[in-house]
Order: sequence, then C-alpha cells, then structure tokens
Amino acid sequence: MRILITAGPTREYIDDVRFLSNASSGRMGYALASSAAERGHHVVLVTGPVDLRPPAGCEVHQIETTDQLRQACLQLFPACDGVIATAAVCDYRPRQRTSGKMTKTGQPVVLELVETSDVLAELGSQKTHQWIVGFALESQDPRNNAMRKLRMKRCDFIVLNDTSAISSATNSVEVLNPDAETIAQFQGLKEEVADQLMTLIDNTLPSSAK
Repeated sequence: MRILITAGPTREYIDDVRFLSNASSGRMGYALASSAAERGHHVVLVTGPVDLRPPAGCEVHQIETTDQLRQACLQLFPACDGVIATAAVCDYRPRQRTSGKMTKTGQPVVLELVETSDVLAELGSQKTHQWIVGFALESQDPRNNAMRKLRMKRCDFIVLNDTSAISSATNSVEVLNPDAETIAQFQGLKEEVADQLMTLIDNTLPSSAK
C-alpha cells in the first residue's frame, strides 16, 4: 500500500521570528512511518519541524505551517491508499502576520487569532477508495470528542490518547470505530504501539475501506 503519514507540529508565525506551536515531538508519526516501511509499504511522510531523522525508505515532504501541510496532503492524498494523521496541527494562527521582528514597547500586545484549516476533514470530504485513521488527543470528554472528530473527518478509525503522550516516549491509546466500539487498546513505547496499530491496519482496513 501507499500510505500518507503526517507527523510533528505545525507553526503559525506572529512575525518573522516568533510563532505559535505545540510540544509535539513527532515520535508517534515517525514510529508509524518506520513500522509501515519495514512491512514493505510505500510511506509518504509529511512532517513538521522535529528533531528526528526520517525512517529509511520513506518519501519525505518537509512542511512548517498548517497551510503548507494542507497543500502537501491535498496534492499527495489522491495517489495514496490511506492516511494516518498524527500531525499536531496548530489550531489557530494570527489574523495578521507582522513583517520583520516586532519591537518591545512596554505595552501589552493583543493578538487576534483565527482557526487554521481542518486538513483531515478536507481529506475526508475528498476520499474515494482510501481509508483514514485519525488521532484525537483529548483531555475533556474524550470519547465523545473523539467520535465527533471521527464522524466530521470521515475516519475509519480514530486513535484516542491524552495529553500525557506529548513529548513522551510512551503512549496509551484506544482505537474506536464508527460504531463507537473500542476495537483495540495498546500501551507501551511509541514504537511498540505503532507496530500494533500497523498490524491492526494491515489486517482490517485495506479490505473494509474499499
């Protein structure tokens, strides 16, 4: 299979040197990319800025902003069999970006933030034969929020985890299907969880999504 995997954070710039982002390490996405490549899949890795070396054998596309992520995914997705979306997208961006570097004035600075694009929802609206696996990192009402995301983004599975996964070597996940059933639970090192998730995908999605 040809699998699109998104990983790492995105950045939204306030000026030319300052940006909004999050603490995603990209480790979960890179572990999935490594596991998929080792199984013989063609992995298309779209990655935000992380301190990780891309796994061997992957087709790598470097991005920084959410709009760059969107553009890359919209271009690459039609030729893929499925997508695993682990990227920690920055949900907000400044309405206006200041050119150059803002100078301190001693006065408060007010930023007006607007939502960034929902990349996975856009992919979901365009999917034909492809399958979609989304990730939901939730801290409040986790199952309901995860199921809302699954339906809105037309996911075949949603992988639910919590904020303890951020920048951690380990993860604990619950995999939900469109019927809100828990079909799997995995925990351990992110590399171990990734391998278990890839086994689930290999055994389930190629036939069920078509």
